[in-house]
Amino acid sequence: MRRLKQWILRKKWWLLGAAVLLLFYYLLLPKKLFTAPTSFVIEDANGELLSATIATDGQWRFPAADKVPEKFAGCITAYEDKRFYYHWGVDPLALGRAIKQNIGQRRVVSGGSTLTMQVIRLSRNKPRSLWQKLIEAVLATRLEFACSKKQILAVYAGNAPFGGNVVGLEAAAWRYYGRRADQLSWGEMAALAVLPNSPALVHPGRNRRTLAAKRDQLLDKLWHQHYIDSLSCRLAKLEPLPDQPLPLPQLAPHLLDHFRKDYLQLSSPGSTRIRTTVDADLQKNVNGITERYQHQYKANGINNIAALVLDVETGNTMAYAGNIYNPADPELESHVDVIQAPRSPGSTLKPVLYAAMLNDGLLLPHTLVADIPTQIAGYTPQNFDLGFDGAVPASRALSRSLNIPAVRMLQQYRYERFHALLKKMGITTLKQPADHYGLSLILGGGETTLWEMCGMYASMARTLLHLDQYKGKYDQDDIHGPNYVKDIQRPSQYAPSPAGVLDAGAIWYAFQAMEEVMRPGEELLWQQFSSSQRIAWKTGTSFGFRDGWAIGVTPQYIVGVWVGNADGEGRPGLVGVATAAPVLFDIFRLLHTSGWFPTPYSKLRKIEVCRQSGYRAGDSCPDKDSLWVPLAGLRSGLCPYHQLIHLDHTGQWRVTANCEPPSMMLHKPWFVLPPAMEFYYRTKNNYAPLPPYKPECLATLNQDKAPMELIYPRPNARIFVPIEIDGQPGETIFTATHRNSNTHIYWHLDNTYVGATTEFHQMALHPAPGKHTITLVDEDGEEVHSSFEILAKER
Repeated sequence: MRRLKQWILRKKWWLLGAAVLLLFYYLLLPKKLFTAPTSFVIEDANGELLSATIATDGQWRFPAADKVPEKFAGCITAYEDKRFYYHWGVDPLALGRAIKQNIGQRRVVSGGSTLTMQVIRLSRNKPRSLWQKLIEAVLATRLEFACSKKQILAVYAGNAPFGGNVVGLEAAAWRYYGRRADQLSWGEMAALAVLPNSPALVHPGRNRRTLAAKRDQLLDKLWHQHYIDSLSCRLAKLEPLPDQPLPLPQLAPHLLDHFRKDYLQLSSPGSTRIRTTVDADLQKNVNGITERYQHQYKANGINNIAALVLDVETGNTMAYAGNIYNPADPELESHVDVIQAPRSPGSTLKPVLYAAMLNDGLLLPHTLVADIPTQIAGYTPQNFDLGFDGAVPASRALSRSLNIPAVRMLQQYRYERFHALLKKMGITTLKQPADHYGLSLILGGGETTLWEMCGMYASMARTLLHLDQYKGKYDQDDIHGPNYVKDIQRPSQYAPSPAGVLDAGAIWYAFQAMEEVMRPGEELLWQQFSSSQRIAWKTGTSFGFRDGWAIGVTPQYIVGVWVGNADGEGRPGLVGVATAAPVLFDIFRLLHTSGWFPTPYSKLRKIEVCRQSGYRAGDSCPDKDSLWVPLAGLRSGLCPYHQLIHLDHTGQWRVTANCEPPSMMLHKPWFVLPPAMEFYYRTKNNYAPLPPYKPECLATLNQDKAPMELIYPRPNARIFVPIEIDGQPGETIFTATHRNSNTHIYWHLDNTYVGATTEFHQMALHPAPGKHTITLVDEDGEEVHSSFEILAKER
C-alpha cells in the first residue's frame, strides 16, 4: 500500500494531465450536433405523411428519424464505408488507400472519411483541410463512444445533402419519388445513396449518365455482397432515375399550421415532427367531399368549407379539413384555418341550454314553452320562419330550432349561468362578460370555434357513455377539448363524483331531441330504413347569413361542418340546414357507426306527466302519461295550464255558484293557455277555447285571469320605426288577443280613440317619436294599459 501511494505521488502530474485530457475529450462533442432549422412535419396515425413545410432556411430538411430503412443502410455502407460496423470512427485502411490514391494522382481523389467522420463534417461545415480532417477524426471516435452504429446512420441519413434544397433521406424520398423511404425499391434507394457524395448529379437534364453509372456500380456491389440477387440487380438497373422534384403531400395543411403555432408557444419545444391521430384515408375522403360541395356553393359566392371529425371516446382528431386548400386562388383565402377561427355559432348552443334546464329541473323533456311575440329590454328575437306557435314542447322547439322559445328559456335559466356553463364545458372564446352577450348568446351572439364546439359535444357524449363505467358517477376528466397528437397522456385530475357538469339523463334527452331533426331532402323518410345511421345533429345559421353550421353526434364520432366565407361576407341561402348539413351526412356515410347511446335509467325516474302540457301531472290533468325524466325533474312544477271549470247541466256555459246551484253543475278539467299563447296555438293545434259564461252569470263574474292581452308591444318596449322607400315613417303593428273571438276591442292611443277590431285584433298606427300609452277596452269594460316609446331616427 505504501508503494502504491508513493507511485501515485510520483505520477500525480501525469495522472492529472491524463484526467484533464479525458475530460476535454469527453466535452469535445457538442450536446447537439446539428442546429439547423427543420421542416414542420405531421404524419397520420400510421406514419403516412400528411403535410410538411419547408424549413426557415429554405431547405427541405425533416427532423432526423430514430432509425433508417435496411435498404439504405446496406446501400450507404456498401458505397461509402464498407467497414462501418467494424471501426471506431476512423478506418485506417481507407485512410491508407486514400493517401496512396492521392499521391499517385497528385491531387485529392479520395478523402478516406468514414460515415462517422462525414457526420462530424456535416455538423461543423468547415473548409476542408488536413487540420480539419484531423479534428473530424478525433470527434468521430468520440461520437462512436456516444452513439450506436444505428444512431450514427440515422443522424447521417437525416442531415446528408441530396441535391438542390433537399436535405435528409426522408425529404429526398418524398421529393424525388413521392413515397416514404422505407417504401423505396433497391434501384430507387441506390440512386439516392450515391447523391450525398455528389449532390449535383440529381439535376434534371444533366449528369444523367454519370448518376446512372454510379447507381449501377452500387447495385453491382450489393449483388456481390449478397444484399440482392442477380435478377433483382438487373431489374433495379432498369428503374428510372429521379426527375423533377415532386410536391409534398398537403392533405392537412391547416392542421400543420395549427401544430406549428402550438410548437412556437412551447417554452421547451421538442421535435418539429409529430405523429397525429388523423386517419389519412379518411382525411382524403373528407377533403374530396368538401371540395365537391365547394364547387357547387361557389356559384352562390360561398367560397369556404371546414370539417372536423373526432373520436368520441378519446377526443382524438380523425380528420381535419380547416378550409378549401387552393393557394393559387386568392379569393378562397386558403390560409385561413376556419376550424380555429372564432365565428358566430348560430343555434348550435341550443341543445346545451335544453340539457342545462333539464339538469336543473326547470323543465321536463316535453314541457310547453311559449312561442309568442317577445320583446325583452329592447331585444326582439324572431323565429326563422317569422311565425309563432303560441306554445310548443321544449323538445320540439329544439328539433325545429325555434328562436323565441330558446330566448325565453335562457331568460328563465339566466344568461350569466349559461355563460359560466359554456366555459366549464370548454368554450374559451367568450372573452367578454356575460352582460356583453345577454340573451343573444343562445342565438349566436357570441363567438366560438368549430374545434371547441365539437370538443364540447364530444365531452357530453363521453359523459353519457361512461356512466356505467363509473358506476353511476361522473368524472370531470371526460370534459376536455379535442386532441390531435398521437399517444398523448392526459393527467388525471379528478376522481369520479356523484355530480357532473351536466346530468347524463339531460344529455340523453338532448341527443334524442337532436335526432328528430328533419334531414335535408329526406323529410323523415330515413326513419323507415333500419340500416340508417342514428345521428343526433344540430344546425346553425348566424345573423346575416354569414355562417352555416352542422354538428352531428353518434356514440363513436363527432362531425362538425362550417360553410361560409372566410372574410365574413354573408350570402343569401347560406343556411346551416341547406349548406352544412348535406356535407355532414356525406361525411357520416364514410364512418362506420352503430348502436345508440344507452338509456341512463340510473339517472332517470318515472313520473306522471300531463300529455298536453308536458308538465308534471296535477289533479286537474285528465290525460296522464308515464315518462322517464332526469332526477331534477322530480322537483319541477305541476301543470299550470289545466284548471277545473264549472259548467251548467248542459255543458255549454260556464257558471258560478252565484248563478247556478252547485248540485246542477258539471265540473270538468280544461286546458287553458294564457291569451297570447292561445291566440297562436289554436291556429296550428286542436284547441278547445273556454265555453262562454252564462249570460245571467256575467253580472256576478269575478274572473281570476284577464280575458284580454296585448301581445305587441310588450310593456315599456322601445320601438324603432324604419323609414319606408317613399321617405315616410313606417307603420307600427299593434297586436292583441281576446278569449272571446267575437268580442270587439276598442283601441285608444294616449286616451284618443283610434279604432275597433273584432276576431283578428291588429291595429296599424303611426305614433310620433316619444313615450305613449296604448289602452284596450272590450265590450265588458275590461281594460289593458301598456306604455311604450317610439325612438327618433338617429341623425
